[in-house]
Amino acid sequence: MSHSHKNLEEKIEKTMQVLKEDLNTVRAGRANPALLDKVMVDYYGTPTPLKNLSNISVPDPRSLLITPFDPKSVGDIERGINTANIGITPNNDGKCVRLEIPQLTEERRKELTKTTKKMGEDAKVALRNLRRESNESLKKQQKDGDLTEDDLKEELDKIQKTTDKAVKDIDALVAAKDKEILEV
Repeated sequence: MSHSHKNLEEKIEKTMQVLKEDLNTVRAGRANPALLDKVMVDYYGTPTPLKNLSNISVPDPRSLLITPFDPKSVGDIERGINTANIGITPNNDGKCVRLEIPQLTEERRKELTKTTKKMGEDAKVALRNLRRESNESLKKQQKDGDLTEDDLKEELDKIQKTTDKAVKDIDALVAAKDKEILEV
């Protein structure tokens, strides 16, 4: 595997990781702790990820239970969730924070699938840019005499195949998320 191809695969992996994280923040009807991945809590003046301050469990398919490691931080956690604007009002009983995941309306489900589709499209644009960079780098190597015409053709072909596979993977990730969103 050429250096540029390995480099491309690493960058594609990063693109896929970003897409997975973005898709995780899209709320489907089921409780998913990943929904809280980007929630930051002002803990003694320091913005801290919620998952570093608490245990997040799924007691049933429609709720998340957040149990702070430090019981005094329960109010800060509630504020952090409200600030994160995830569209769910937290309930605080003094010890824990509970989130009840509302059923999604048909309209909201359609809106969310548009969001996931856009995330998928953004990831594909990133892929096409990576493919173009790799191809340009290879053509420059060929022009500089570091690659033969045949090697260039072979490498460009590998890059295209890698990109095609990544596009299929993106479509599969988006389809799986949409299935989760549309599930009643």
